[in-house]
Amino acid sequence: MTTPAPRENCGTRLPPNVAHPIDDTKGDGNDKCCNSTPCPEIVANSMSNENVSEKTNVLRTDHENDSVQPIEDTAATTSQDIPQEKIDFKVIYNKQKININFALDGTVAELKAHLQNIISVPQVMQKVMFKGLAKDDQTLRNLGVTKGAKVMIVGSKLDDVLAVSIPSKQDLADEASSTASKEPLSQQKIHRKVLDKGIPDDVMPGILDSKEPLPEFPISGMLNKSGGKVRLTFKLEQDQLWIGTKERTDKIPMNSIKGVHSEPIHDHPEYHIMGIQLGTTEASRYWIYWVPAQYISAIKDAILGKWCYF
Repeated sequence: MTTPAPRENCGTRLPPNVAHPIDDTKGDGNDKCCNSTPCPEIVANSMSNENVSEKTNVLRTDHENDSVQPIEDTAATTSQDIPQEKIDFKVIYNKQKININFALDGTVAELKAHLQNIISVPQVMQKVMFKGLAKDDQTLRNLGVTKGAKVMIVGSKLDDVLAVSIPSKQDLADEASSTASKEPLSQQKIHRKVLDKGIPDDVMPGILDSKEPLPEFPISGMLNKSGGKVRLTFKLEQDQLWIGTKERTDKIPMNSIKGVHSEPIHDHPEYHIMGIQLGTTEASRYWIYWVPAQYISAIKDAILGKWCYF
C-alpha cells in the first residue's frame, strides 16, 4: 500500500496538539484552502496587522501635529519680537531743528504724543505739516517721510498763550483779596487797570439784554490783560478758538478749554469781562475785556460744546 504524500498547511503552521483537517476530496480541497478562500488564521492575522498599521498611522499623525505646533508658536513669538523699523529725521518747531528717531510705521498721533514733552506743546495743540496737513491716523510711511526729511510742527505752548496776560505777584494778591470779598470783577483793582482806559474806539457795539448767534466774522476791538487788542475767531468745523493779537494768533482746541467765566462791566453792562480758562487753576484764565453782551451765551455754548445758539 502506497503512503500518501504529506499535506500542505496553507501557509501557516498549526500547533502540535491540533490535527490537520482531513478532506475526502484530494487535490481540489487543497487548492480551495490555499488558493481560493483564505484560511481563517490568515484573515485574522491580516486584520490584526491592518489595525496595528492604522493605530501606528494615528499615533504618527498626532506626534507630527505635536511637533508642528511649537514651530508655529515660535514663529508667532518671533514675529512679535521683531523690532520696528525706525528712521532719523528732523522736526522744525519755532525755528528750531530737533533730531528725532521714530518708528516708520508709527502714527502721527503717536508722534505728537512723543513730541509733547520735547517741545512742551500739548498733543491736542500740535499740527504736523509734511507735504500738507498730516492726519492723526496716518503713519510716517504713508506720508512718505524718509531719512533726513524735515517735518514741521505748528502749535502754541500754553505758557505762551498765557504770557500776554499773566498777572504779577501783586495782581494775584489783589485778585485773591477781591475774590475773598466777592467783589465784582469790574470793581477789582486787577481789572480796573484795563477798564479805566475806557471803551476802545473800534469795539463792536454791545447790546444789553440780547442773545445773538456767533457772527460769521471775528469778534474784534476787545482788550487783553496787557491792554493789547484781541479778536476771537470761532472755527467750529475745526473745533478751535483762535485768539488773535497784533503779534500772533493762537489756535486753541475747544476741548482743551476748562471753562468760561464772565460778568457784566459795572458801569457798562452792555459789555462783559470774560475769562477763558486754559489750565486747571484760575491763574490760567485768559482775560478779555469789552466783550459785547449779546454774544456771551453763544461764546459759552460754542466753547463748552453745546453749539446751540439763540
